[in-house]
Amino acid sequence: MKRLALVVYSILFLVGTSHAQNWDINTLHRINSWDGTFIRNYNKIVSRSEPYIAVGIPVAMALASWAKHDRELLKDAVYVGTSVAGTFVLTYGLKYLTDRERPYERYPDRVHPYSYEDTPSFPSGHTATAFALATSLCVKYPKWYVIAPSALWACSVGVSRMNEGVHYPTDVLAGAAIGAGCAVANIYINRWLNRWLFGN
Repeated sequence: MKRLALVVYSILFLVGTSHAQNWDINTLHRINSWDGTFIRNYNKIVSRSEPYIAVGIPVAMALASWAKHDRELLKDAVYVGTSVAGTFVLTYGLKYLTDRERPYERYPDRVHPYSYEDTPSFPSGHTATAFALATSLCVKYPKWYVIAPSALWACSVGVSRMNEGVHYPTDVLAGAAIGAGCAVANIYINRWLNRWLFGN
């Protein structure tokens, strides 16, 4: 998992700091310029929803499993929860390793911030945990009525972070790759974790 994360990080960071920087800021400028009451409110709500949904869903699953005495649901809750938690830890470690300035700090003439963050920009933590949640739910419940809203919400979180002016597109793409990658890698980690926690 560490090797996969390092490879993904290296590729995306090199892309984000090379000639693609012009594409990065130009794309962000366009998305940040999307205006209108509905667009602004939608992006604000989606962006703010991420921590509550990313934490709330695995917690709700765990509580439901306890109420129903459903061991399989508890295993699913552990898998989804550890996917989100692992992604959070990895993403915030990478943020402080790269220490990339927020776009509104580097390009104050081109990017208007609709919110402010006190952490480095790369990668997008909101997008990473949203994709970790969406991917892990889709792995455990591969039904259209889980996949469609999960994917829509995770993609909306990524776009909202750019519309808010707090992340570059490469931050968001890296976050999506890290979140989905952690959820997939966690399938194998949870096999060991289930044996340790549940004895099978």
